[in-house]
Amino acid sequence: MSNHAPDRSSPPSGPPADASVGELMTRLSEQTSRLVRDELALAQVELKDSARQAGKGAGLLSGAGVLALFGFGAAIATAIIALALVLPLWASALIVTAALFVAAGVAGLLGKKEVQQVSPTPQRTIDNVSRDVEQVQEARHREHTRPS
Repeated sequence: MSNHAPDRSSPPSGPPADASVGELMTRLSEQTSRLVRDELALAQVELKDSARQAGKGAGLLSGAGVLALFGFGAAIATAIIALALVLPLWASALIVTAALFVAAGVAGLLGKKEVQQVSPTPQRTIDNVSRDVEQVQEARHREHTRPS
């Protein structure tokens, strides 16, 4: 699947001088339909990319939650062992607990970063549509100011 916008580098050639109004309207309708289809296809690609990135961030956040749950379990085990025994066993359990929370923190920060990078709007499509509207307005302005 390509993420490239449709090629609009060269404007379509002008209508022949002998084209009827009906032919011109048909061409306008066809070109407008094609433009709308292309813009919708681009928006769909952009939204799929954003959803994929949001899913990755959500997965990392879920992983952070699981690791934090393990960390909480280890902290409870550490407290129980600390009350029941003297230093060596609870010290090692405390080290495991700290390592799990560090891992949860790293996964949480990575997930947060992924989610923050997601753009909720299909920006390229918005830019293309804005440019298209400007071109249509310029063409209309030229038609109204052109001497007959």
